[in-house]
Amino acid sequence: MTDCKIAASPISFSSVDIRYRKAHLKNISPDFSLESFLGRDKVTLDERGISQYLTGKIIMITGAGGSIGAELARHAQRYAPAQLLLVERSEAALFNLHRELTQDKYDSKLFVPLLADINDYHRMRLLFEQYRPHVVLHAAAHKHVPMLEAHPAEAVRNNVLATRIIGEFAGEFGTDAFVLVSTDKAINPSSIMGASKRVAELVIQDLDQNYSQTRYLAVRFGNVIGSSGSVVSIFLDQISQRRPVTITDTRMQRYFMTSFEAAQLVLQAGALGCGGEIFMLEMGSAVNIYELACEMIRHHGLKPGVDIEIEVTGIRPGEKLFEELRASEETHDRTRHPRILVSKIERYSSETINAALESLTDLVYGNTAAGQIRSLLDDLLPEARLQPDFPAQANKLQPV
Repeated sequence: MTDCKIAASPISFSSVDIRYRKAHLKNISPDFSLESFLGRDKVTLDERGISQYLTGKIIMITGAGGSIGAELARHAQRYAPAQLLLVERSEAALFNLHRELTQDKYDSKLFVPLLADINDYHRMRLLFEQYRPHVVLHAAAHKHVPMLEAHPAEAVRNNVLATRIIGEFAGEFGTDAFVLVSTDKAINPSSIMGASKRVAELVIQDLDQNYSQTRYLAVRFGNVIGSSGSVVSIFLDQISQRRPVTITDTRMQRYFMTSFEAAQLVLQAGALGCGGEIFMLEMGSAVNIYELACEMIRHHGLKPGVDIEIEVTGIRPGEKLFEELRASEETHDRTRHPRILVSKIERYSSETINAALESLTDLVYGNTAAGQIRSLLDDLLPEARLQPDFPAQANKLQPV
């Protein structure tokens, strides 16, 4: 039985202080080690609690070919599940992950590669009918901020409406736990991406009120190093080619986690939740992107501004200089795990959520102007600070 007890008092975010360790950097191997660079303490898991809800179970992972989804699959297999359902719409990503997990033993019955789009209602219904997963780890999402500023309808379709589709199937077919992978960009969102993930959280909380058999919960964390389009990958590529390293602003700061660390804590949060919670992963101190670029250049034996130039390109549409750890109306409480917090925030009524989803569906599938989608999200989320419309001159999608 899941232990859902949490502490009663709010806490601060100063318990984990992540710094650059310059002395340690001198001893890093030639292959850049992010874990060594950030100096994170090792995450300790409640193995017994995780085993109770994963061992012997059928686990569905959406977006399995992505950085978080793939890492979830690697971790989940350690708990002896009955099956791991790998749902992914990219054929190449699914092929590569399945090959890695099975080591070319394609008759493995543990890993089931399922080429599917979470937006496809009939395909997803068929998969739930056939496999009836006990646990759904929902990692599939559109996530790149400037891209989604230009395509808000696709952000809503994939991040909100598809979450409702598979969330309802989870409830209908008796799934035990449904875990939404969310983001710190959902806090006081300034981007379409962040707003869409915040609405997805609201959807999950609403579903938790409507399906008593299924525990629905969400997990927020910051930027995942090593994910597609991540700043470290982009910097490494630019440095290896001796091209200028591009940053948007010298003041820009972000919270970082490795995909390994994030996956462990997503599984842990799934063991903690009773249903309806939004968990926040303790991410330590924010990293200054300019300092990160300089350290990475130095790590390669080069001098910033001499051997490799650093170009400031300007903040892109929807971006913040600093990500936030809580909305103004939120507080956070401790859980049994020292690295996981639970957000205390008022839920929306089912009537409000259903009306918003109906309107969003009409806008998304009605070929509506993007500005109307932004306006609806602004009205739904009083804490949102979305730009009125995607500026025509902001179609350059530079790296952070």
